[in-house]
Amino acid sequence: MARIAFYPGSFDPVTNGHIDVLAQALDVADTVVVAIGVHPAKLPMFSFEERVEMIREAASRFDLAADRLSVTRFDTLLVNAARNAGATIIIRGLRDGTDLDYEMQMAGMNSAMAPRIRTVFLPASSGVRHITATLVRQIAQMGGDVSAFVPAEVATRLKAKTARP
Repeated sequence: MARIAFYPGSFDPVTNGHIDVLAQALDVADTVVVAIGVHPAKLPMFSFEERVEMIREAASRFDLAADRLSVTRFDTLLVNAARNAGATIIIRGLRDGTDLDYEMQMAGMNSAMAPRIRTVFLPASSGVRHITATLVRQIAQMGGDVSAFVPAEVATRLKAKTARP
């Protein structure tokens, strides 16, 4: 039986931290479904389609197993989306203790709703632990250089999105 992992997030934009966790997820699962959460009340910087392209470009750039990776969207409860994808694992990346506290609560709730789906915490590597998509967007919007925090293609897209006239 193939082990399918569900890796949810906004990925707005995909960062080197996301790629780090994705690479680790591919080590523990046969297939990883990168699931982009779409919430009608939130206005992302990048469209769903752009985020899919960035994830695929990054996976290719870092030579991740594209044949074991898919990208989808979800706008339902995480456990329902994971179940619908056939996943038995939910992947959550951890940067620090604050993440752990929040993620433990979420894992408990998810386990109560879907006991057969396990949450697996993967610690971000030390070199990317400080990166958040929110901070990357803020730095880019203020004209800062984000090339150390995101794949090159993402940095180019961010620069184009945030270019000031």
